[in-house]
Amino acid sequence: MTNDSRSPAYSRYALALLLAVNLLNYIDRQVLYAVFPLIKADFALSDTALGLLGSAFMVCYMCSAPLLGWLGDRGNRISLASCGIAVWSLATALSGFAPGYRSLLAARTVVGIGEASFGTVSPGLVADFFSKERRGRVLSYFYLAIPVGSAIGYLLGGLLGYHFGWRSAFLLVGAPGLFLAVVVWFLRDPKKPDSALRVRQNHTSLATGYVALFKNRSFVVNTLAMAAMTFAMGGLAQWMPSFLNRVHHLDVARGNTLFGVITVLAGISGTLTGGWLGDRRQRKTLSGYLQVSGWGFLVGTPIAIYAISAESLTGSLTAMFFAEFFLFFNTGPLNTVIVNVSSSGCRAMAFAVNIFFIHALGDAVSPTILGWLSDQWGLQSALLLTPAAIAIAAGFCFLCTRFIRQDMEAAEKL
Repeated sequence: MTNDSRSPAYSRYALALLLAVNLLNYIDRQVLYAVFPLIKADFALSDTALGLLGSAFMVCYMCSAPLLGWLGDRGNRISLASCGIAVWSLATALSGFAPGYRSLLAARTVVGIGEASFGTVSPGLVADFFSKERRGRVLSYFYLAIPVGSAIGYLLGGLLGYHFGWRSAFLLVGAPGLFLAVVVWFLRDPKKPDSALRVRQNHTSLATGYVALFKNRSFVVNTLAMAAMTFAMGGLAQWMPSFLNRVHHLDVARGNTLFGVITVLAGISGTLTGGWLGDRRQRKTLSGYLQVSGWGFLVGTPIAIYAISAESLTGSLTAMFFAEFFLFFNTGPLNTVIVNVSSSGCRAMAFAVNIFFIHALGDAVSPTILGWLSDQWGLQSALLLTPAAIAIAAGFCFLCTRFIRQDMEAAEKL
């Protein structure tokens, strides 16, 4: 490892670059949901078919993550991330040329492979550029991409879709990624394993590495908490614009604009507050990150119920802001738990397993489940399933506090 790759200036540059890529990641992911009503009308789709567009992406994303994470721990993390950016950006742009439902479904599926390449290695890269004491705040900065990128995706998708059609939205948000892929290619890796570690890694089988992670109780329970949260947030992210359109009678542009503004304001404030409180609480107890996330989930549950049930638009939007604020508390802390309980030699694998299970149990299935329930009972009733998942996430966070000390100490010895 060269000294320059961990200098303060270069670390800040790397964080800014990877944050920009992560922003694009979520813009490309969420723009689909912003134009759901337009695609539904154009292709005459059911809500179940619409939900499958999101689920197909997630299934590919989670299924490709384990192999890509294993490669990330044993190969060149920078090259893997750069190629992933190029793949998902090209697939997003090609979505705009889809002549029918099946081709659009195929394009969105390929987006999942590219995003998994970046998603498995990027959190470890960001963490390696900074000291352990700053990980909570640094990763909260990195994961600001979730609310900000999602909000931009809703805003761009809604405005571009309303004025130019949904195809233009995909074309315009996909193109910038090809440029960023080139820039990331030249980023310097902050951590190069020594020769002995590399030899040991190269002789570790894919199965052996992942079996070891399943023996880590903190990692498993923390992942279950994130899976329950992802079930809720994935369903809300996909269906809230349609909820505002159907229940509160807002057009696509206005509904997506309002939801985008709420998401970005609540997401930024919640993510930064959670990262700051997490680092502060972690200095007093090794379960600090988990406590902050658990209480965020617990407080957010009844507020989410009210956001879905409120009859007035003002009441629904106000509650939606506070529900998202407390949900985003977890972003930096729970991802930092993954870093802290996994050794540096298997960190990409740890995020790969996490990606697989949070999506397999979360937003790979929730959009389709909620879409099917919506066809049976109506969208408003279907969405009430999400607060129950948020409450379950809180329970897993508090359960994980029982194991965190032992597992953090074990990871530091490896």
